[in-house]
Amino acid sequence: MRRAATILALGVAFWALACARKSDDPEKAAPAASSTPPPGVPVQVGTVTRASLADTVAGPGHTAALIQQKVRPPFAGTLSELLVGDGDRVHRGQLLATIVSRDSESALTGAREMARDAKTDAEKQAADRALALAQRGLVKARIESPADGVVLSHAAAGGDRVAEDQELLTIADMNSLVFLADVAQSDLSRIRPGQPVRLEIAGRESHWTGVVHDVLPAANPADFTAPVRIDLKGLSEVPPLGLFGTASITVAERRNVPTVPDAALVRDDISGKSRIALVQEGKAHWIEITPGLRGSGRTEIQASPLSDGQSVIVLGQVGLQEGAAVAVHP
Repeated sequence: MRRAATILALGVAFWALACARKSDDPEKAAPAASSTPPPGVPVQVGTVTRASLADTVAGPGHTAALIQQKVRPPFAGTLSELLVGDGDRVHRGQLLATIVSRDSESALTGAREMARDAKTDAEKQAADRALALAQRGLVKARIESPADGVVLSHAAAGGDRVAEDQELLTIADMNSLVFLADVAQSDLSRIRPGQPVRLEIAGRESHWTGVVHDVLPAANPADFTAPVRIDLKGLSEVPPLGLFGTASITVAERRNVPTVPDAALVRDDISGKSRIALVQEGKAHWIEITPGLRGSGRTEIQASPLSDGQSVIVLGQVGLQEGAAVAVHP
């Protein structure tokens, strides 16, 4: 009996010692709390942020000159020289060509023939006097550019005989340079004069700016578009005609409004209503919202019940039940 009691006492002592050692080791005493993942459905969140959004209507188009000046001679005669060609840039008042009147040119031609036919000294002297008189009486006219612009085409060359009021040159007036954008007819009711425009021009890194002048009365029934005239602003140089690009017309703008990431919205295809899921005290809370303008990956929330900085689920919310526990992951 004594021996059994001794063995039992030793066993109790060893058990107590083992328990004491185990409690002294915190790593073995209990698992670390951080090693246990938080419970709940894994989701990713964004935040409610105030931003300014714009609603735009876009359309392709090109630069064009609304005014094309026709250059004509003041009288019939011979175009003695033409100093410009197609594509040349010209300035108002620049000399384009000179013309000699037909009557004075005929007198000069007659005097030269007289000089060639003169035989005697008297005939030669008379011819010289006639030639000098014809040269002094020669009627010339300068033909100058009526505007700053670009020569689009010419209809005569140096040495040609031209009639009065005959078209010599066609010049695009750069003061009438605009951008013509083809806008879908379904969007025309939203276009108003004075609306700001951003222009992206093919092959150019920087964008242009302009304002809507008006919708032109020349609809295209083939593709259901109509041209919108856009007046250009702040250009440092006159661009070429016919440059292609895209116009983005701002038809509505909202400033400093509450927005959420586009991915936060869940739309019911049957009812047409939209909802978002908030994270409140570790749980999902669904609310119905009215979306407004969209832009730059965010959507305006109209009549918003939201607070700035509030967390809204952007990934993992589909099928999530109201009040379900969620675990936010980066």
